[in-house]
Amino acid sequence: MPLKMYQKPWFWYLTALIVVALDQASKHAIEAAFEYGETLVFTSFFNFTLAYNTGAAFSFLAEAGGWQRWFFTAIALAASVLLSVWIARTAQQKPREAFALAFILGGALGNLYDRIVLGHVVDFIEFHYQASYFPAFNLADSAISLGATVLIIDMLFSKEKKANA
Repeated sequence: MPLKMYQKPWFWYLTALIVVALDQASKHAIEAAFEYGETLVFTSFFNFTLAYNTGAAFSFLAEAGGWQRWFFTAIALAASVLLSVWIARTAQQKPREAFALAFILGGALGNLYDRIVLGHVVDFIEFHYQASYFPAFNLADSAISLGATVLIIDMLFSKEKKANA
């Protein structure tokens, strides 16, 4: 029986590249249209605001003096290699897991590109409630979150896990 396209690693590597392309296109569009710190209000709880993050999630270590750029670059490179190998090993038997890993990989590579080329990650999506703001994020962060959520759900509810219990 021939393998379906989504059971081949190249399909998931292509998916990751599409995530990178969409992430980078959105960041370039925002940077072309906005000045740093400029905000476009869509609703009472959702804005686009151009922001730069030199740290990690939630601006962790953003004010660390510059070394964090290379630290987070090294982590992203190592994670990307690990994710690529993981995709190659799971694509045929676990396409849902490969889907999740491809989105995490694409998000990691999108932010890695920013960190290497720009020295910071471009963020622009912002949610808030009254004066309480969730940290700005981007499509790469969204892809990582989606991938992690699917991976967790898959691990919790997969038939294989239940069969081994």
